[in-house]
Amino acid sequence: MLKNYIKTAWRNLLKNKFYSFINIAGLTAGLAIGILILLWVQDELSYDSFHKKAANIYRLETSGGTGASVQIFTSIVAPMAPVSTRKLPDIQDYVRLTPAYNFTLYKFQDKVFADEKATYADPSLFKIFDFPIIKGNPAKPFTDDNSVVITKETAEKYFGAADPIGKVIIADDRVNFTVSAVVNNFPKNSSINYDMIMPMSFHIKFMLARHVDLNTNFDFYAYETYLLLRPGTNPKSLVAPLQKIHLSFRPEDTDGAYLLLPIAKMHLYNADLTDKGITTVRIFVVIALLILVIACINYVNLSTARSMLRSKEISMRKIVGAAKAQLFMQFIIETALLFLIASLLAFGLIFILMQVFNQVSGKQLVFNPRDYHIWLIVLSAITGTLAASSIYPALLLSSFDPLKALKGKISAGIGDVLFRKILVVTQFTFSVVLIVGTIVITNQLNYIRSKQLGYDKSHTLAIWMRRMGPQYDAVKAELLKQPGVLAITRANSNIVNMPGFNGDNDWEGKLPGQVVIVHEMVIDKDFIPFFKIKILQGAGFTGAIADSGHFILNETAVRELGMKNPIGQRFRMFRTKGTIIGVVKDFHFASMKEKIGPAVFHYNPHFMGTMYIKTEGRDARKVIASAAKQFKQYNGQFPFSYAFLDDTFNSLYQSEQHEGTLFNYFAAIAIFISCLGLLGLAAYTGQVRTREIGVRKVLGASVSGIVTLLAKDFVKLVFIAIAIATPLGWFAMHKWLQAFAYRVDIGWWVFALAAFVAVIVAFATISLQSVKVALMNPIKSLRSE
Repeated sequence: MLKNYIKTAWRNLLKNKFYSFINIAGLTAGLAIGILILLWVQDELSYDSFHKKAANIYRLETSGGTGASVQIFTSIVAPMAPVSTRKLPDIQDYVRLTPAYNFTLYKFQDKVFADEKATYADPSLFKIFDFPIIKGNPAKPFTDDNSVVITKETAEKYFGAADPIGKVIIADDRVNFTVSAVVNNFPKNSSINYDMIMPMSFHIKFMLARHVDLNTNFDFYAYETYLLLRPGTNPKSLVAPLQKIHLSFRPEDTDGAYLLLPIAKMHLYNADLTDKGITTVRIFVVIALLILVIACINYVNLSTARSMLRSKEISMRKIVGAAKAQLFMQFIIETALLFLIASLLAFGLIFILMQVFNQVSGKQLVFNPRDYHIWLIVLSAITGTLAASSIYPALLLSSFDPLKALKGKISAGIGDVLFRKILVVTQFTFSVVLIVGTIVITNQLNYIRSKQLGYDKSHTLAIWMRRMGPQYDAVKAELLKQPGVLAITRANSNIVNMPGFNGDNDWEGKLPGQVVIVHEMVIDKDFIPFFKIKILQGAGFTGAIADSGHFILNETAVRELGMKNPIGQRFRMFRTKGTIIGVVKDFHFASMKEKIGPAVFHYNPHFMGTMYIKTEGRDARKVIASAAKQFKQYNGQFPFSYAFLDDTFNSLYQSEQHEGTLFNYFAAIAIFISCLGLLGLAAYTGQVRTREIGVRKVLGASVSGIVTLLAKDFVKLVFIAIAIATPLGWFAMHKWLQAFAYRVDIGWWVFALAAFVAVIVAFATISLQSVKVALMNPIKSLRSE
């Protein structure tokens, strides 16, 4: 019986090649893209969840500041973890990590490497987390303070095929680290990812030699800290005790509060569980489902529409004894066969598109048939799509009255026609929402690129000076002689995304309990004129030694500090005391997802490691070559690297750019699949109205009139879809834009443009088939009918 079902289904597919092609093409595209999106979603949701103890691991974070300056810090002070573990029995263990910024150059024999991803960590890193040690002693990964654990990839890079255990890596030509263990490469879906791990005990001794005792110091918020809680512990119950412990050491820190973020959520959520990427994941899940639903709708629509054409076939089967259950199974088998073909083609399409999808999405996904997660996604998508698209058509096709069908007295019911119209409206509603999303995202990204930032970053490259600082003046004088170099300045960080924060400050008129977290940047005297930052009050730095005790604030800092006449007022930041000599106009020094925060600039020639060179643009290559020559002279061991500020700025919105590009593709695919369905329905309409069209042509109807007649009903449905999609698209994009502090308005023209695109594409699709029908010879059509 099954063999007969399959044979009949195959014959039916071959008999109706046009409709089979439309169904298979739509389902193939829908399944391939839907599965690719779900693989992307699965990768995002899998971050940090592979650890066996993940349910009990939390990152300890803290908030600080008052008013609009409140910030959440993902790193905390070093003593907090060991002290709280001793005092709170619900904390089983802890691990702290802090980047090894004090080393930049690593050697083994004649091999030299710079800027490795190196960190200091407590040995419990390998006990709390599942980073398996493949060589060395897992129970004692660090043999002493001068040992180092490296990844398998790093071991191959330094030592090739030789055994790395016991080999010595020299850091900055002054400290020897002996390889004590090798760990497997960190997974790509791990938020913790390093090449080299050095013992925290070495870092503690290093800081102690500089008179900073990390066992008692509550000043440096530089330690990413993870706590392993006892199973069943409510993390909220630890918030107050943790803060109490902190206040016992620093009673003045009343503005702060500790937060515990589950490790499995830290990739997509902030510590207060606000959005850090989860909204994008949810949007992509919805898009995957929408594309699969659109593909299902095509099949359901064409199957139910063509049910009238198959009514006599079904009736004959019933008359010769076929039961309703057998007919139902026949049509289920037909759908399953079609889905099998579409699924196989979808797998092939996934393999073809995977590399392109990775480039567009910024991922490194692999379609690995041995990964059961992939098959769960694939089978869920196929099973859900198959169930959604097969049951209703099979029920409809198996329910005809055979006698009425044979006499030609059966016709599509009002309910069936209405159902098909609802499906077409649903398809285009989803498509229009995606078009709206594409327009809004593109508009927002264009707005970001074109918005006046408050400073001039054009044709400017940034170079990390490394050990060239003492020779800065000589290098600057030499580079200014080069054609194309307009100006040079320096600072301690990148103006595009200032990383420094400081809450240890004091000023005249400070209120009790008031703490303002400010962005801190060390700049030289040329910095403000170099970037054309506008001075509103006072003056800039002169480069004199006295400038080390002077500060320049931005407008927001003045407002947050509550100052009315800031020039000449006393100000202290950490251990530096001085006066305010200037106020600059606010400018964007971070992502436009954030409001401009309070910023303080001060002068210190010993802490400026980034050089900025402004070029004319056309001679940029010569300038880079000249800078490389100077760099090599003073930093011969280090690789020369540079970045244009425009590129650095664009990298802040890399994820949004990926989203925008993906939205373009998704909208195009949704429209393509929807249009395939329209093409099939238009062909069916022309087929069942052949006699009517022939009569109209005999009576003098024009080709354009017949095309309009056939197209208008479909275009009406598209307009209904536009009306429904407008509020849905506005709501979805309004929510997406909330992530940006500075954003575009969603104007009426967005929906007008989306409507225009949908109507034009739909009308063009329908017209392709309608013109063909309208051009048929009426005598031939009337004779055949």
